[in-house]
Amino acid sequence: MAVLQPPPEAHWRDSARDAKLFFIDAKATFPLVLFLLHITYWTLIVAVAMMLFFTVLNHYGFSVPVFLRWLRSTLAGRRKSSQPWWV
Repeated sequence: MAVLQPPPEAHWRDSARDAKLFFIDAKATFPLVLFLLHITYWTLIVAVAMMLFFTVLNHYGFSVPVFLRWLRSTLAGRRKSSQPWWV
């Protein structure tokens, strides 16, 4: 049985890179698989929108959890109240 060896120019730090399917981030392939399993216009639109969303996040260097934290802090604003809003 032959053992697959990495190419000689590969480095161990390359293992931390994000997985990609050609130019598409691997996280964006899930909506693509859903589209291929249920081919309709709305799943095509959802798949394309999700691929664009993940591509834009990747362009700006965000992961999904980091983007959600950034969005939460942006929506909350700069002032933090010590009292809850319902009091």
